[in-house]
Amino acid sequence: MTPHANKLSAAGRNLLNRRQFLNHTGTGLGAMALASLMHAEGLLGATASNLPKPLRPQIDPAHPYAPRTPHFAPKARNVLVIFCSGAVSHVDTFDYKPELIRHDGKPMPGVDKLVTFQGENGNLTAPLYKFRPRGQSGKMTSDLLPRLGELADDMCFFHALTSKTNTHGPGENFMSTGFTLDGFPSMGAWTTYALGTENQNLPAFVAIPDPRGNPQSAGNNWGSAFLPAQFQGTAFNAQRPIRYLDTPTGVTSKADAATSDFLKRLNDRHLQQYPGDTELAARIASYELAARLQMSIPDVTDLTSEPAHVLEMYGADSDNKIKAGFARNCILARRLLEKGVRFVQLFNGAYAMGEGVGNWDGHKALGTQYPKHGEVLDQPAAALIADLKQRGLLEDTLVVWCTEFGRMPTFQKGASGRDHNPHGFTCWLAGAGVRAPFSFGQTDEFGHKAVVDVTTTYDFHATILRLLGLDHERLSFYHNGIERRLTDVHGKVIHEAIA
Repeated sequence: MTPHANKLSAAGRNLLNRRQFLNHTGTGLGAMALASLMHAEGLLGATASNLPKPLRPQIDPAHPYAPRTPHFAPKARNVLVIFCSGAVSHVDTFDYKPELIRHDGKPMPGVDKLVTFQGENGNLTAPLYKFRPRGQSGKMTSDLLPRLGELADDMCFFHALTSKTNTHGPGENFMSTGFTLDGFPSMGAWTTYALGTENQNLPAFVAIPDPRGNPQSAGNNWGSAFLPAQFQGTAFNAQRPIRYLDTPTGVTSKADAATSDFLKRLNDRHLQQYPGDTELAARIASYELAARLQMSIPDVTDLTSEPAHVLEMYGADSDNKIKAGFARNCILARRLLEKGVRFVQLFNGAYAMGEGVGNWDGHKALGTQYPKHGEVLDQPAAALIADLKQRGLLEDTLVVWCTEFGRMPTFQKGASGRDHNPHGFTCWLAGAGVRAPFSFGQTDEFGHKAVVDVTTTYDFHATILRLLGLDHERLSFYHNGIERRLTDVHGKVIHEAIA
């Protein structure tokens, strides 16, 4: 008998061994009983049979932007994201820490030679701007952003947010897409994929870059990745409207309209010959939208019709050209929301000018750089929110103020600025469906780490989608064998933040 046969024979004898048979049978029956009890108590993990079924929207390729029904009754219909690139310091803006003030200049207790993104940290450093109580709620915010602070009664603060990365590019990706890597759809793309838009003459999703340039991750923040390309954001601002929309010189409007009509007849005939060609239908739909943009975009981007008092309210008449440019972008955002654009992403800060110069990345000279950034952001953004409110648009619009992560309560050793801090930072919501004034979560006594109601970016995204009437666990897209979603396999809705 061969050694192999001997092994098989031994295995067979073991299977027929009475003691082992009874032992395995008893263990198996016990495991089955335990599984049954755990299932009855709801303690078993998700299985293929009890996972939430995906909810993929039914999209007509010929009308990809048609309005679609949400999963639940929505609190909000539109979204405005104000994204401050460079990682705004929470301890200098919205997260008041009296102990940080009292321990100014002292080492952080329990930490010896703390090393973060750019190296070793020095001592605790108090906020560089005085905190004061704002609004009826008395919410403490700093003098760096006093006009936004005056709107604190309309805001729901998330003070215990955390990120998975301490690097700007991946941090922007994570806040905008739910993943640190490139190649994933933005929350604006997910929203328009799910809901379409009310206005068929404008893009469903518009990204408005800062007057100084793009954020570090640029188009990743508004890309569609593996979602259909129709749902990527269309990027333009008040300084640089969409290019190539003007009718060529020498072509009359009558001739242009006649050409468009003729092209439509040809396309319709081609579709009749090839029914079911979704790619052709989608391309025709994109061309038809481009034709409509020739009429709608010049109207919405022409700010000359805005009264002088509105320009003054936003700061669009400021001698500070960057502030005036950002203010005009804020007015453009309001006009787009008025027209029914589903998702508007407004950027404050860019990377073309270097670290901390054109963005909030205050490593070396926070005390001199932040007042410049505060002046650009504060009046225009506060005016935008106040204007939405007085026009009744805030009842349907969810405002999201966010940044990629926070900053340390210490100054970097040998520098006058704060290093990156993904362990605890602040973002806020305002508008439709939001509980306000309200603060959710806390960082520790110095603002270093989230310690109470720790909130992930996945939770933040799940809550935003819920306010739009969308189930973050079921809104998905099948890609490369995986049911992909904005919150990956994580996230829980922060119901405490919903009115």
